[in-house]
Amino acid sequence: MNGEVRDLAVDTRTTLLDALREHLQLTGSKKGCDHGQCGACTVMVDGRRIYSCLTLAVMHEGDEVTTIEGLGQPGNLHPMQAAFVKHDGYQCGYCTPGQICASVAMLEEIKAGMPSHATADLTAAPRLTPEEIRERMSGNICRCGAYSNIVDAITEVAGRQA
Repeated sequence: MNGEVRDLAVDTRTTLLDALREHLQLTGSKKGCDHGQCGACTVMVDGRRIYSCLTLAVMHEGDEVTTIEGLGQPGNLHPMQAAFVKHDGYQCGYCTPGQICASVAMLEEIKAGMPSHATADLTAAPRLTPEEIRERMSGNICRCGAYSNIVDAITEVAGRQA
């Protein structure tokens, strides 16, 4: 969990989200809809983004789980966190942890050549376009409507990584 081994005994019905929030006090991941429809609970498992409300904690024994707390800390922000701050990629902030985790993993998907529904040429490497970003981030809802700022933040970080 966030770079350290954590030993946790939970009921087999405990979701990963509830294990994080209630048993490990990692409250950055939010419980929005609890049905995998909003993305507020997005975390990364072995580098891939998942909705932690839709998976059981016991299914991830031995996996590397990264939450928003594992990306950066005040004074030492992850580049995506810093870009969200710079571009006002949040308003109320409720969806922000999930948005940031999804953004980091999404850039890795593009880097790995994984196409999306918006990828025009499936034989070429996906290009980071606003349409591509919007499609890939469509599972993360921002009720405040900070989408254009989120796209700007992702684009900035992607430009630094290129």
